Amino acid sequence: MPRLFIVDDEAPARVRLKTLLSDIAATCPHQLVGEAEHPQGALDGIAATSPDIVLLDVQMPGMTGLELAKHLARLPLPPAVIFVTAYDEFALKAFEVHALDYLLKPVRAARLADALQRVGELRGKGGAPTPVPHSVRQHFSVQERGRLLLVPIAEVLYLKAEQKYVTLRTRSQEYLFEESLTSIEDELGATFVRVHRNALVARQAIVGVERGSASIDIESEHDKAQESWQVILRGIEERLPISRRQWPVVKALVK
Repeated sequence: MPRLFIVDDEAPARVRLKTLLSDIAATCPHQLVGEAEHPQGALDGIAATSPDIVLLDVQMPGMTGLELAKHLARLPLPPAVIFVTAYDEFALKAFEVHALDYLLKPVRAARLADALQRVGELRGKGGAPTPVPHSVRQHFSVQERGRLLLVPIAEVLYLKAEQKYVTLRTRSQEYLFEESLTSIEDELGATFVRVHRNALVARQAIVGVERGSASIDIESEHDKAQESWQVILRGIEERLPISRRQWPVVKALVK
């Protein structure tokens, strides 16, 4: 019996889906394990209940269902996703994140039953793919005390590699997560600039540069002691060193 979870910011839409699920219960047995009206509540609820299938709206405040589907892929047991929406123009993007079906509101009971049965068959055969990143996202998902937390990219000041983790810094907090700086730079190069081989800085957070003490640029063992520069970031006292290689790039941003 598949375990289902509903995500929709509109209460009447959630009620409508629950009514339809009740109508098809005899021919399509299932267990509804939860519902949510916003993305963070959805992540928390889905992580806690481990549903097999998520019925997910596309248009929601703060984050689209398309982006939320990508974050769901980071869960230990990612669910299959069926989008339920009033907008047909998102269908192509939905399948780009490997949704298993796309239902248009108002949803008919027979159509919902067919979608659930097909997903059940695919999962039974091990054929249900998980979402993969495609378009530019607006949030990072980080682990905090066993919880998958959404951090808006617009709030991130820098990302710094330290051993096998990356430290993500906002004005008020630091988080650890496991994405590589290279993959982040490839995806979000328009938002972040590399200031050193181990650090990316938000372009909009840079307010200036200042001289540091003489140091050795460790990017090359042949580099000699030289005057160093540090980047000044909006809202925090911490300074990040700028490598000699990246200095021309950063300098151009603060002219």
